[in-house]
Amino acid sequence: MSKSYDLIVLGSGPGGYVAAIRASQLGLKTAIVERENLGGICLNWGCIPTKALLRSAEVFHNMKNAADYGLAAENITADIDAVVKRSRGVAKQLNQGVTGLMKKNKIDVIMGDGTITAPGKIAVKTEKGDEELEAKDIIIATGARARDLPFAKADGKRIWTYRTAMTPPEMPTKLLVIGSGAIGIEFASFYNDMGADVTVVEMLDRIVPVEDEEISKFLEKSLKKQGMTIMTKAGIKAIDAGDKGVKAEIEDSKGNKETLDFSHVIVAVGIQPNIETIGLDQLGVQPDDRYHIKTDEYCRTNIEGIYAIGDCTAGPWLAHKASHEGVIAAETIAGGHPHTMDVNNIPGCTYCHPQIASVGLTEAKAKEAGHDVKVGKFPFIGNG
Repeated sequence: MSKSYDLIVLGSGPGGYVAAIRASQLGLKTAIVERENLGGICLNWGCIPTKALLRSAEVFHNMKNAADYGLAAENITADIDAVVKRSRGVAKQLNQGVTGLMKKNKIDVIMGDGTITAPGKIAVKTEKGDEELEAKDIIIATGARARDLPFAKADGKRIWTYRTAMTPPEMPTKLLVIGSGAIGIEFASFYNDMGADVTVVEMLDRIVPVEDEEISKFLEKSLKKQGMTIMTKAGIKAIDAGDKGVKAEIEDSKGNKETLDFSHVIVAVGIQPNIETIGLDQLGVQPDDRYHIKTDEYCRTNIEGIYAIGDCTAGPWLAHKASHEGVIAAETIAGGHPHTMDVNNIPGCTYCHPQIASVGLTEAKAKEAGHDVKVGKFPFIGNG
């Protein structure tokens, strides 16, 4: 016999668990299905533990430069295992916090792999066997995972995605980072501060390409000053991972090819939505042009009663955007009239050194859209 709810949320990341809480607050009997950890990638393997690592790196950087502040610190060393242990502890504490929020809001948590078998029906494979759930509405919040390069599959030994980079089996000595979006640049910044020799390869003409061109140039200059090698308009042609290191064939902006040796590689070339095994093909749920789930302004898919939020839908792929979509979907399901999402009003941050934050259109995009643009600038050096 199946358990019945008003709403079932598939996935418990910052989109899913916020949607479940808001739905419960609005009086809906709610369940959440999660296959791994409450809090999803962001809390367990993304935003939160990454920032904990970066904070350790920042403290280490400041200690090494204590003399700049009139202080003395000698024989400064870093223990990568202790740094990772602290990061995992931060993630665990917040995971337990989400567990508490589920209990407080009387949300049923079913741990297992969920598949939508029909509109309003989910089959869950749990450790104790199969469970059948049904609800008037379903919110898909299954998130995304790191995208592999076809010729550089992550092996957890020499070729890493963010998950291995967050709990490294050893400290890299010479690190290649492929991709210069937020994830790539944050890990490049972390490992550079921790003492690795870091090279960043970006196929576009500048790093952090979603930011203003001026910001990209400033950051590149700063990272080079910190000792990083930055290669733009460059491509990885081949990677050969062995027991003791990695050989990478890199083509530079002028078309010259060179094979360089690295101890490890981090692949940070985007994400892939987790939508292949949850029954969407059989239901006829439409994908958008980028293989994410297509939704309207209220997070509704083309199938009645099925909503989608967060990283399995169109970008920007940010935790706070997923949370807001969770509220929009829950309030719509409860019969409310929430205000819709303005994707130009979502702030984004990159926690490198120096940090970057932005919101809205870049200068170039604003001009492209036909706006008259006035630019104001103020240097931080003049900020008392």
